This record gives sequence, C-alpha cells and structure tokens, in this order.
Amino acid sequence: MSHMIPAWVNGELTPVDKLAAHERGLKHKAVSVFVVKGVEILMQRRAMGKYHTPGLWANTCCTHPMWDEQPSACAVRRMKEELGLTGLYPEFRHHLEYRADVGNGLVEHEAVDVFLAHAHRPLRIAANPDEVMETRWVDYHDLLAEVSRHPERFTPWLKIYLHNYADVIFGPDLIIAGRR
Repeated sequence: MSHMIPAWVNGELTPVDKLAAHERGLKHKAVSVFVVKGVEILMQRRAMGKYHTPGLWANTCCTHPMWDEQPSACAVRRMKEELGLTGLYPEFRHHLEYRADVGNGLVEHEAVDVFLAHAHRPLRIAANPDEVMETRWVDYHDLLAEVSRHPERFTPWLKIYLHNYADVIFGPDLIIAGRR
C-alpha cells in the first residue's frame, strides 16, 4: 500500500511516497505522542511486519500526518488507530528535528511535533496487531536506565527524544508526579 507523506524536496513541501522518503532520507513531517500516567509512560513495541525497526520499543505512538492534517488531529487519530485509545487530549510540547539510520538502507529525517497526553483514568488499550505487538507502562526513571543498559531494544528516535529533549517533552510533569 503506497502512502504519501509531506516531505521537503528541494526546499518545497511535496507529497512523497513514504518508503521513497525514507530511502532518500528526505526530511518529512511527523507526529510523536507520549501518553503518561503519573511517572509512567505507555510504550509500544513495533509489530514485526513494520518496514523498519520491527520489534523495537518506541513511545506511545509515532506517525506521519496526512497532507492537510493538523498535527494535533493526527496525534488523536493515530492513538485510536494504533492503540484504540480515545478520550485523551494530547498537548503540544515541542517541535524538533532529527536524522537517524533505521536500518535496511532507510533513514528517518523527521520534523516532529511531540505531544504529551495524561491518562487520568485506566485506559482500555486495544492494540492494532499490524502496528503494535506489545504495550507496557514503564516508570520514566526505569525507562532511562533500561535504554542506557539495552539501547538495542529501542528505536533510534526514542533514544534521541530521551537523551536530548526529555526536559521539554516531559517538563516538570513527571518530576512533580514523582514527588507525590
């Protein structure tokens, strides 16, 4: 299934086939969501059928917006499509850019809007098996320790987010939650 994503070609935003964008390492738009409950983060393990980084752990969900889609609407749509999550209100946290080799000759070069959503009640998770093979809640500090001990278990972008942008993504929220 071909899927067009908004990517920059010669400095101009253009619809480009998703696989071609990754093969060519083109900078493209992306959306990433972290769902948190207190100091815990909802993590997903990517399905084995994914065309890159299969079987690796990532944040709650990450995707590419459709051509005219607002990032916040995209975040809500993908939480539902990947994990069956509804009724959450993701809050914009940061816009960042990264470039990372994701294996098989593919490169992620993303201009990402990162969102944080608070789960104030137990969530019913219904993971789409085409996207997600497993989910788990992980304490933020345990996650940092596991990523440093076993980096091979995690996607490149998750490591970049945690290493370079944790303060702006999680702000004071997790620190305050950890004191309760």
